[in-house]
Amino acid sequence: MLFRKLAAAAAAVVMTASVATANAAEMEGDLKEINFGIISTESTQNLKSQWLPFLAEMETSLGVPVHAFFAPDYAGIIEGMRFNKVQVAWFGNKSALEAVDRAGAEVFVQTSGVSDDGQIEMGYYSVLLTHKDSPLNSLDDVLKCDKTLNFGLGDPNSTSGYLVPSYYVFAKHSVDPKSCYKTVRNANHETNLMAVANKQVDFATNNTEQLERTKKNAPDAFNNVKVIWKSPLIPKDPITYRADLPREWKTRIKAFFLGYGRFGPNAEHERMVLKGISNNGLFYESNNTQLYPIRQLGLFKDRTKLVNDDRMDKAERDKRIAEIDRKLEILRVLSENTGPVGQKTGS
Repeated sequence: MLFRKLAAAAAAVVMTASVATANAAEMEGDLKEINFGIISTESTQNLKSQWLPFLAEMETSLGVPVHAFFAPDYAGIIEGMRFNKVQVAWFGNKSALEAVDRAGAEVFVQTSGVSDDGQIEMGYYSVLLTHKDSPLNSLDDVLKCDKTLNFGLGDPNSTSGYLVPSYYVFAKHSVDPKSCYKTVRNANHETNLMAVANKQVDFATNNTEQLERTKKNAPDAFNNVKVIWKSPLIPKDPITYRADLPREWKTRIKAFFLGYGRFGPNAEHERMVLKGISNNGLFYESNNTQLYPIRQLGLFKDRTKLVNDDRMDKAERDKRIAEIDRKLEILRVLSENTGPVGQKTGS
């Protein structure tokens, strides 16, 4: 009974209803084309080389044109999905959360990776990078807050570049980056890594996936950086489609992703295509429950800010903290009563 009540409350409080802006009648029947949104983790040129071969085969398999949709920031892909300019999209977890809540998105699969020893990886890590010759060697070194350091922060909708370090590095240590550092610049993962390698910033956020790509594509830059902090494990990136797509098209799209690289005479070739996208990893079934830990992170961050806000009226602050605690309890119960997503369902 408690679980049912909490689940009902979650629907109203935690899981904001997805609002589809397109008329439902217009979404019935066949799709004439698919725009596939690709978040701006690095340069468009690099992203094209990774994704266009895959999208070409998606087009052949589904029998409709599939176009890559790029935007200068994560918000552009979220808005594209909100206004039905994008029907399917690759997101990070935080941007997927925004898309689910604001743009009518639905998680249906997630990426994976393969380690050097052949193990399937269902997660990755946020990191802080400095130049290999930097005197900065630990988290304590970058939290002195003497306003001498130039800091490269990620896109505000990035999980590993913004949300995770915002909580684990800054909120948990009661540090405001804007008052702590000489400058704070927002950029994508590739730009931040190169800025560290070229000593344009003193340290920056990043993630282990970008490090692997840079190791292969720009080894000189990779060899010029070092990791001084690593986060807890983050779930691998979700792929979403619009929740109001016709059911038969959802089924076809999902089947293509789950079959890609697994079955048929082209499986070996398809795995080579996946090399550029997810370090050889296949796609695994997922859903919106993948985003529960990201919701919890955001709530923890908000709670920490409130606890440290001495300017707010105490009664109002206590009321807001109690509301956050209620949402966190709902998420805890839901997480414990929901089967794990991203389970390995095939080789």
